Amino acid sequence: MLSAAAAERNKEPILVVLRESLNTGRLLQALEISSGTGQHVIHFAQALRNITWQPSEYDRKSLVSIEAYRARYPLNNVKPAIHLDASLPHQYWGGIQPETLDLVLNINMMHISPIACTEGLFKGAGAVLKPHGLLLTYGPYAVNGRITPQSNVDFDYSLRQRNPEWGLRDISLLSTLAQRNGLFLEKMVDMPANNKCLLFRKESVV
Repeated sequence: MLSAAAAERNKEPILVVLRESLNTGRLLQALEISSGTGQHVIHFAQALRNITWQPSEYDRKSLVSIEAYRARYPLNNVKPAIHLDASLPHQYWGGIQPETLDLVLNINMMHISPIACTEGLFKGAGAVLKPHGLLLTYGPYAVNGRITPQSNVDFDYSLRQRNPEWGLRDISLLSTLAQRNGLFLEKMVDMPANNKCLLFRKESVV
């Protein structure tokens, strides 16, 4: 069971946004892409019992950690974790069928992965979400080409020094990717530590 300090800090603020954004009165299906240690999915599943959660990860050590959390906190609404590469088409996402999900959740992935993962996230979410389904992303972002405050500027620089393919993504780019895949940016929520939750809604077919 790995533990990330950031996940421990942000799990409750993200849960608040989830509660405000989802229908808690009916059964829902959710996929978390890049579940990390497993702290998030267990916390959300304990609080939102009407949602069946599918955790996923690219990193093998994280997959082991997620399963350790599942063993420690047995919950009937958390499925076994699947290996998922967000840069690949949704047909490679562990058998998840088109238009079967109410929620795709992605926390702190975009800035520490190649842009192909961000592009794949939006393309895949556009396919697997039901009409009116929600893609919720969380992390630090650039806004119209600007990064604020200085701590986020420094963070972006350090990421790009570690890997030129990493770095804070611009919300305008994400909105464009969303629109290409049948989604639109419905809401932005300012979060602690200079992060944001971005809520992208899948448009219904007219």
